[in-house]
Formats: sequence, structure tokens, C-alpha cells
Amino acid sequence: MQRQTVCPDHEIEKAGETMECYLDNSATTRCFDSAAMLMAKIMCEDYGNPSSMHKKGMQAEQYLRYARDVIAKNLKVSEKEIFFTSGGTESDNLALRGAAYANCRMGRHLITTMIEHPAILQTMQYLESQDFEVTYLPVDENGCIRLSDLEQAIRPDTILVSIMHVNNEIGSLQPVAQAGALIKKKNPRTLFHVDAVQGYGKFRIYPKKMNIDMLSVSAHKIHGPKGVGFLYVGDKVKIRPIIFGGGQQRGLRSGTENVPAIAGMAKAVEEIYKNLESEIANMYALREYFTDGLKQIPGVRINGLCGKDSAPHVVSASFENVRSEVLLHALEEKGIYVSAGSACASNHPDTAGSATLRAIGLPKELLDSTIRFSFSVFTTRQELEYTLQALNEIIPMLRRFVRK
Repeated sequence: MQRQTVCPDHEIEKAGETMECYLDNSATTRCFDSAAMLMAKIMCEDYGNPSSMHKKGMQAEQYLRYARDVIAKNLKVSEKEIFFTSGGTESDNLALRGAAYANCRMGRHLITTMIEHPAILQTMQYLESQDFEVTYLPVDENGCIRLSDLEQAIRPDTILVSIMHVNNEIGSLQPVAQAGALIKKKNPRTLFHVDAVQGYGKFRIYPKKMNIDMLSVSAHKIHGPKGVGFLYVGDKVKIRPIIFGGGQQRGLRSGTENVPAIAGMAKAVEEIYKNLESEIANMYALREYFTDGLKQIPGVRINGLCGKDSAPHVVSASFENVRSEVLLHALEEKGIYVSAGSACASNHPDTAGSATLRAIGLPKELLDSTIRFSFSVFTTRQELEYTLQALNEIIPMLRRFVRK
């Protein structure tokens, strides 16, 4: 069932026809009410330390068991293969660094793509400084890797391949299932890690079936709380901890577990997968409507593939002769919230969006003219109609001020 929301009267200014449209869901999502309420209960009532032996501690431990059970059943894996982290960045670091150090005697060659999230790219760069060799796979104009390139890159000393499921900037889908099968056929000892931060909650993912050894997920991308995520680690995967302390989570991830956030994440998993197929179908329909509307605006380029060949929630569009930062704030004045590239790179204007947009060969003059619109289960057609109307008004006005 689609979670449509009707804008309250106070969100619409009758004179200026202003409504609030949040279209930056790839950066973060609104928390489900059920997740927020469960977290509040745990923080105020069931606040024990799960490592404590008394009743309060046992109550807290029950929430961790509940979360592991929900996530493990969703992925069709064992509860022992789920490790809670502080989010996608830590999960990526633990997967890459932990697996690289644990398996370096078998080889020091790693493979990733040119369009990964900074949590992957910068970790790979760090590992290069530690005498590991990294191959960066190119992508085509739609942001997709070529399986032939992957097959050619895998060597006897390749210990790890890391490929994201959904690109966070343009929504391109990588063939992770085919990649997993190819990796295991070419070198069965090579580990396969998937950054599923943007894909989890949009697709059904089964690591065992897809030959995925490690999978990173972040809760705040699926209407859960910020600051929590998990890493799936297959039971036969050799991996070392990167955080040391009290030995929680079987010694792989020390530190007192964030029980309220972990339980909130599990509740979000339950909610997001409850009616997944119908909600994703609706999101694809909204995406098609929106991209069709964007194509009617002169000088607009849609980046990446459309339809089912792309993720349902991300639309990247480049606007000729309009700076993305200027357009972003012009839309903000109308209550429309979007992003210029990846939110995680927004504080670094020299590199924001460049890893993906440059990799797909976007013309130089459009690199600073690209906006990302991203949807969620709360997004409505009314919001998209309003956004298209605003763009049709704003774009011609902004272009009049461009220096010739």
C-alpha cells in the first residue's frame, strides 16, 4: 500500500502556491513513525545495556535478537552473519579493510569501480597506500560496468571485488548477480562485497543466491534512524575487526550496541518490505512521469538509463547554462529540496559529483549544472507536478542572467 501523504494546510501558502516537497531521499529519508516510536520507548523505558546480566540488560538484548531475526530473514541468511555498525561508511570500511588485512597472504589485488561512494573509493585509496593494488573498472555512458572488463581484471591474486548495487548520483544499476557468478567462476577464493546502501529497500536482495560475501546497508536510507547500519558477512569469510574494545558482536565490532537505533532500523526493514512490489511499481511510475516532464524543458539532459533498467528513486538531470547551486537554492525558496550530486561530497565543491559524472563522460559544461531528485514511499505525484511547474518558471529566468 502506497504511503501517500496529503500536505497539511500550513504547508501551502495560497498566495504563492508554495508547498514543501522533499526530493532528497538519496541523502536521507524521513523516519517511519513506527520506528521513531519504538526508539523512544527503548530510550525512555528499556534503556539497559545489552551486555548487562540483569533484567534491564536482558530486555535490551532481546531487541538486538529481534533486529537480527528481522534482517536475517529478509536476506535469507543466518542471524550470526549480521553485524551492526554505525552506518554505511563503517560497514564499507569494515568490509574492505577487514577482508583485505585478513586475506593479504593470498594476494594484494583489489577491484572496484570508478563510480563508487567515497566510503569505498577513499578506503581503496588508503589500502593502496598500504601496498595493495587496486583496479578501478570503467563504466559506460549510462554508469554501468561491463562484465567483460570485470572478468579480464580478476587475477589469481585478486582477494576482493567491491561493486555498488545502485549508484547514489544517477541511479544506475550494476549487474551484481551476474558479477557474483562470474567472480566465483573465475576465482572462487575472491570475496565479493556489495555496497547496497541505495539498493536495499528498493529491491529484494539474497546474498547467498547472488554470491555476495559481504553486504553494506545504512538505516537512514530506508526510513530508519541515522547513525546505524549493518554488514552482512558470510560465515566462511575471513575478516578482521577495525574497531577494538569490549569484544561485542563476537569480537568483530566492539562497542556498546546502539539498541534504540538498531531496533528502529529493524522496524524500518519490516515496514519498507511489507508492500515492496506495489510501492516500487508506484515509484517507477512517478519516476517516468517526472522524467517525461523534465524532457519537455529545453536544454535538459537525463543522466543514466530510464525505466526498470535504473533504480526507481533517483533522477539525475543536467540543465544547460544553469549552475546547480543556483538552481538548488531557487528551488529551495519554493519549498523544494533537492541535491547537487552526492550529499556526502557536498562540502567538497571541487569533487562533488565528479567521480560518477566524469566517469560517464558528461560534458564539462554540464558537470556544474546537474541536480539529483530522489523519491521515497512518501513522494506524491502532486509534489512532482509542483516541482515541474517550478522548474518551468525558474529555468528560463536563470538562463537570462547567464554571461554570454
